[in-house]
Amino acid sequence: MSKKKVQFEVQENESIEDCLNRMKQQGYVPVRRTEKPIFQEVKKGNETIYEPIGRQIVFEAKLID
Repeated sequence: MSKKKVQFEVQENESIEDCLNRMKQQGYVPVRRTEKPIFQEVKKGNETIYEPIGRQIVFEAKLID
């Protein structure tokens, strides 16, 4: 991506609104939101189970002209 498009990840200690404010302060506006689940591997006997433990939110943003 060029300098006109940047990705911002919502950190563990901030809300979505905080991330959007951070983007605005740097001169960017959100274009797309992507969510990815985060899984934890749990072994029960011979079975391996994947349990969701969280999510990762990433915003794609473009530079305000």
